[in-house]
Amino acid sequence: MIEVAKQAALAAGNILLENFRKVTKNEIRKKARNDFLSYVDERAEEKIISIISNTYPGHSFLAEETGKSTKESDYQWIIDPLDGTTNYLAGIPIFAVSIGLQYKNELILGVINDPVHNELFWAEKGKGAFINEQKIEISSAKILSDSFIATGFPFKAKQLLPEYLQAWKNIFLPSIGMRRMGAAAIDLAYVAAGRFDGFWEIGLSPWDMAAGALIVREAGGIVSDFWNNDYFLNTGYIIADNGRIHDELINVIQEAFPFYKSTKE
Repeated sequence: MIEVAKQAALAAGNILLENFRKVTKNEIRKKARNDFLSYVDERAEEKIISIISNTYPGHSFLAEETGKSTKESDYQWIIDPLDGTTNYLAGIPIFAVSIGLQYKNELILGVINDPVHNELFWAEKGKGAFINEQKIEISSAKILSDSFIATGFPFKAKQLLPEYLQAWKNIFLPSIGMRRMGAAAIDLAYVAAGRFDGFWEIGLSPWDMAAGALIVREAGGIVSDFWNNDYFLNTGYIIADNGRIHDELINVIQEAFPFYKSTKE
């Protein structure tokens, strides 16, 4: 299954590269405020589903553009054909294809293709994490004050902007720096590779996180929601890090989201 996932991610990545900086304004559609779509997303998703379905016709899908398939299966592929769509449509070369797989609601593999930089991040449960054929591991930072952190702005949850900004301040001030890449799959892949020490965000969808979460875990990191539970795919609240700074990140984020514990327990 990992080889099929790699094949699908590479094929979709080729579609993204072939059309990069070629999409016109008339070919861009708006799904919601600040949430865009083009024919590129659709073609890439169709390619991914076609490749996987040819080998596993009985498997189900949860994909960003086509939604959840009606098939009932213990295997569910969670697909984002173009994570970082706004970057892509603006001509910014930070975007990725993300493909995760759950078996009975447990993540068992993940593939993230960054076609611009020719980096294929991938992992199978229990077998480690890799970029192309090179094994990767999380960073060695032990405290937040020695850490380089990634985040994403909550454009789908702007009502939580005050809480988000407070959490951002709580993390930014003691850390050595913060970055906003505009593609959660890239953020998670970079945590797995030790480029970032941690990542946190709110308002994400399952296809933004599934593949990257498994890759981070297989690289030796920890992924949870804000209360150290495994509900991030359901809530969209995620913390992913090298494990050494996990408790510290949770503590400073919880200070900014006092309502969260009572509503998610």
